[in-house]
Amino acid sequence: MSQPLVALIIFALVALILAAALWPNRGIVARWQRSRRLDERVLIEDALKHLYKSEVYQRKATIQSVAGATGVSPDHAAGLLDRLAELELVKVTESGYRLTPDGETYALNVIRAHRLWERYLADETGYAETEWHDLADSREHTLSPDEMKALSAELGFPAYDPHGDPIPTPGGNIVAHGGLPLTIMPLGQVVQIVHIEDEPDTIYAQLMAEGLYPGMQLRLLETTPARIRFWARGREMVLAPVTAANVSVRPLQANEAADVSAAEHLSELSVGESGKVLRLSSRLRGMERRRLLDMGIIPGTIVRVELASPGGGDPMAYRVRGALIALRKEQTSLIDIERVNGDVRKAVTPHIPQSDDTSYLEQENI
Repeated sequence: MSQPLVALIIFALVALILAAALWPNRGIVARWQRSRRLDERVLIEDALKHLYKSEVYQRKATIQSVAGATGVSPDHAAGLLDRLAELELVKVTESGYRLTPDGETYALNVIRAHRLWERYLADETGYAETEWHDLADSREHTLSPDEMKALSAELGFPAYDPHGDPIPTPGGNIVAHGGLPLTIMPLGQVVQIVHIEDEPDTIYAQLMAEGLYPGMQLRLLETTPARIRFWARGREMVLAPVTAANVSVRPLQANEAADVSAAEHLSELSVGESGKVLRLSSRLRGMERRRLLDMGIIPGTIVRVELASPGGGDPMAYRVRGALIALRKEQTSLIDIERVNGDVRKAVTPHIPQSDDTSYLEQENI
């Protein structure tokens, strides 16, 4: 091969490499710069969220606490706080680091993005509850104000995320849930859960394992330094006080309260038994909830257990308005029913609204 040809090939390869590295907007250098800016933005926004929560819960924010919240070294956290001070988002006071008005507005916008995205994950996807927080953490840094506005409109302008945390408005206003800790409620009082704290992860996992959720009603039976005992959805539950303190509730008036000790679930029926649907748990969300509603499983519908899977496992076959459908126990355990005596085929089922009639969605917390 001639030297001029070799030189031409080398020149072409170098040109391709330089183009790949330096191409505007799409080159390696441009992508690296965007990634670096995003990393810096993530750290700034995570630090602002931490400072905001520290002020809300009246905790002192320090270099060490910021380092823990952002996952960087104390030296890096100190530099990050200096950067926030330069941007006039943070100021140093006798009580530690505090947000300026601009810093608070910025923090609330990040929190708004996070909680809107959690609401979206809960209502519109099939992701498990334990995944919402981490997924929202990764998405909150990329939503623009216009995207947040569009997402809020798509979701019907929700005021609370699926845990019951208030979603800030674009102007930074917050409507608090007004709940009180379950641990201070009087015995015998029927209450409704309005908020479940999703941090720390270990306690949140315990609450999810017990099947607790915002909107759930319960009656307190016992409060001691060792345990909190209550009725909810037809069964007795027990929590350690440190776990129960992460559940906020509001007292209910007599006309609001359901009979929490008498409720049965569709999953408790045996083959040949029937039940009338009372309500769907608010834990049934998104596509799964819409599917059940589309099949006519709404308050007043009569459901009969027709067939069990071999070995008594999932799924079970149910007769709903003449159709045979298969449902898993994890679904039927979230459907409250009242047992019905006699042949379901002689029972009268309710009118199923058309797609433009949404009045039934406003009943029984659906």
